[in-house]
Amino acid sequence: MRDALWKMSAAAQAAAVRGGEISAAELVDSHLERIAEVNPRLNAVTQLLAEGAREAAVRTDRRRAAGEELGPLAGVPFTVKESTAIEGVPTTFGTPRFRDLVAPADAPPVARLRAAGAIPIGHSNMPTLILAGMHTRSELFGDTVNPWDPTRTPGGTSGGDAVAVATGMAALGLGNDSGGSVRVPAQFCGVAGLKPTTGRFPADHRILGTDDPGPASQMLVTDGPFARTVADLRLAYEVLAGADPRDPRAVPVPAYGEPLPGPVKVAVVADPGGHGVHPAVRGAIAAAAEALRDAGYDVREVPDVPRLDEALEAYGRITVTEFAPTWPAVRRLLGDGGDRYIELAMQRTPPATADEFMKLMGTWMNIRRSWAEFLHEYPLLLGPSFTEPPVAPGLESRDRAGRDRVGSGMRLCTVTSFVGVPGVAVPTGLTDGLPSGVQIVGRAFREDLCLAAAQAIEDRLGILTPVDPRGDVRAD
Repeated sequence: MRDALWKMSAAAQAAAVRGGEISAAELVDSHLERIAEVNPRLNAVTQLLAEGAREAAVRTDRRRAAGEELGPLAGVPFTVKESTAIEGVPTTFGTPRFRDLVAPADAPPVARLRAAGAIPIGHSNMPTLILAGMHTRSELFGDTVNPWDPTRTPGGTSGGDAVAVATGMAALGLGNDSGGSVRVPAQFCGVAGLKPTTGRFPADHRILGTDDPGPASQMLVTDGPFARTVADLRLAYEVLAGADPRDPRAVPVPAYGEPLPGPVKVAVVADPGGHGVHPAVRGAIAAAAEALRDAGYDVREVPDVPRLDEALEAYGRITVTEFAPTWPAVRRLLGDGGDRYIELAMQRTPPATADEFMKLMGTWMNIRRSWAEFLHEYPLLLGPSFTEPPVAPGLESRDRAGRDRVGSGMRLCTVTSFVGVPGVAVPTGLTDGLPSGVQIVGRAFREDLCLAAAQAIEDRLGILTPVDPRGDVRAD
């Protein structure tokens, strides 16, 4: 067991620490050795917290020796995206300007994972300021490499966490998602990821000072975990869910709802909006649909999801309007070429006037209502996280065609973030040597239904990771 501790699931790691089969110190050291082995080739972990992780492990082992009860994630190492605060560590957002921006306290989800016994082992890479594109490349730390194929992006913006979890550098990762930033890298790296309902997990997305961001940033961004198995994802979900006075958005909804009568209906939409889907992704959705049928779900193909194109337009207009006033200052922090992704979006979508913005807020609510009605009829939706296999790094920032292609590829993620409902990304296998996967979308605050369906898919189609880096994988 001690030769491969990093290969164990998070649940197995925590159980072994609680039971005294292994020490938390051994578990942390195993992961630090794995990071030393593969991170130079992948560049997923940006700030290694070796000393702090070892100290936390010693405290865990002392508590166990004293007969104290340990938490459900006792000793489990996890990574944290560079945009999320870890006490005493710079929250750099991947820009040199913030390299000394030391966090005074843990962000709420980091605090919750710690309270459950988990140990932060490092910060993880992301696109600069979460704005430079989908590909995980930051001005401060460089490119993160997809361990399956160095010519493909690991996705983003939470790509560092997805790579770290996929390769065994951490058992869990903590990212965030406002339109696919957890679910897309989960699909591209072959791991499971959860984008929760807006208000399910407490968070604090203030960047500087005490001022909160505008309504789009408040409502669209949700923190979410990565894991190699759905069971581990469920464990993280149970720890992260719940109200917290630090976040007035977080509501005290039970983590598990009432069972639904009869077979749960699942709507299948392989090509949301009819804009095209790659055969490999269509095959993944077909395999997942068959797995759900085998598990007893009532799986039905439906024509489409509600109001997709209208929702995409409203999403773009609202976010651009909120962001436009600060863009001249922000673009200077993004480095050479880092502004192209947002600049391409702003060229296509002009900011709204005050009257237009008010109407857009009403449209937003109306689209949410349409989705609530859809999910009342079909409690679950099966579709793609991204409508293609992993694409080339930086495609979205090269030109208008690349930007549009990537935006279209993640359209179901964008829309479901816009309406605030949960989604679980789960792998379905390999196609031409690359991970394939799907997402399960559910009713608001019914992550439990999404996780149960994802578990049924995993039970029948298997687990892809941990994986050793493949090909000539080398981070610049």
